[in-house]
Amino acid sequence: MTTPQEELLPGTRRALLHRIAVAQTEGRAPSLVAAVVRDGRTVWHGARTSVDGHGPDENVQYRIGSITKTFTAVLVLRLRDEGLLDLGDPLEKHVPGTAAGEATVAELLAHTSGLAAESPAPWWERSPGSLRPELADVLGDQPFLHPVGRRFHYSNPGYTLLGALVEKLRGAPWEEVLRREVLEPLGLGRTGVRPEAPHAGGWAVHPWADVMLPEPAEDLGRMAPAGQLWSTTADLARFAIFLAEGDDRVLSAEAVREMRTPAAPAETADVVDGATYGLGMQIQHRHGRLLVGHSGSLPGFLANLTISVADDIAAVVLANCTSGPLVSTVGADLVRIVAEAEPRIPEPWRPLPQADAAALELVGQWYWGTHGFALRLTADGLASLEPLSGNGRRSRFRANGDGTWTGLEGYFAGELLKALRRPDGSVDHLDLGSFVFTRQPYDQGSSVPGGVDPQGWRGIG
Repeated sequence: MTTPQEELLPGTRRALLHRIAVAQTEGRAPSLVAAVVRDGRTVWHGARTSVDGHGPDENVQYRIGSITKTFTAVLVLRLRDEGLLDLGDPLEKHVPGTAAGEATVAELLAHTSGLAAESPAPWWERSPGSLRPELADVLGDQPFLHPVGRRFHYSNPGYTLLGALVEKLRGAPWEEVLRREVLEPLGLGRTGVRPEAPHAGGWAVHPWADVMLPEPAEDLGRMAPAGQLWSTTADLARFAIFLAEGDDRVLSAEAVREMRTPAAPAETADVVDGATYGLGMQIQHRHGRLLVGHSGSLPGFLANLTISVADDIAAVVLANCTSGPLVSTVGADLVRIVAEAEPRIPEPWRPLPQADAAALELVGQWYWGTHGFALRLTADGLASLEPLSGNGRRSRFRANGDGTWTGLEGYFAGELLKALRRPDGSVDHLDLGSFVFTRQPYDQGSSVPGGVDPQGWRGIG
């Protein structure tokens, strides 16, 4: 049994407060609220505001913009897990006649469908959704700007189509399905498509003067699945825990891990930062840390949800201004502050509950040609294969119950690892996707494709 970590140290809490105070001041935000999650619970909440004597708490609603897309993606993955669709299905199979039917469900989720980034004018974020009553109004006359599946190009209309897919297969409005299948099971009672008091007002801050202008809060209509939701730091903190751990009432841990797995190529401009996209989730490497989540914006509001699964830390940042604080940077900084000031204490090492003799026979050194590798069994029941020195292909493997193992990541993801045995039952070599691993480099006593020169190893002379 593990002992939960104590609350954050005073120095850490002050560093977090300092970070959001700088963000609110330098970003000239009317208000900014933030929360930090660690070990599956909220451990810190902070707020800065321009209104004396008032600080928004964790239950004040802000509009969260495109974080809505992650909620929509959860609904689509639920349909997949129930067998109602395959991610490789073209949209046309389920929602015919959209003029975008050749794009697959996975391509829509990962923004690789080739669809335009926005719907036709007028600017959909600042005009009533009633101007776009049909999907054709959202897509326009030329919905595709790029070949389907060839590149990452962020598309708001793509998520409108996914919302229509949910409605078609569930036979109910997107809003109703979301509330029933995600919000209520996860206890997100302050998340919804319309603001409910207490909520922040959206503001535009003049770029060259310290004055403000209220922003309209439009109902996005058909575009709702791309950016409609309002939420709080408390609710988004709970949502972050779900995205890190899964919840079988909504999506399994394996399914949310799939959402966090890159599914789109990085744009050239993003390569330096290692940014890419999964299934409804943004993914980036920053300061040596893998971060997942999503950002969001609508006129009057900025939002960010950032998770470091490895550190078991998440941050939520919400502000009520059209532009100003770089909330995605703030979110990443809040995660970094906690991770560096109070590093995660690892779980105690524990041995395997029981030893599998056949698996134990495979551990140790192996050679693919002249490349040395080590195969280990770990307490989580997996096997790991990694180079003995330097960089190289590495992966973890899951046992299949029949003596074979399936790769979980990297070059060997999905590949089958199996032991080939001699007539006497001893292991001759390992076969990994046709790669032969032997106990010695080009072992003469093992089956090596191409054979081994009978003169053996020798020098030049």
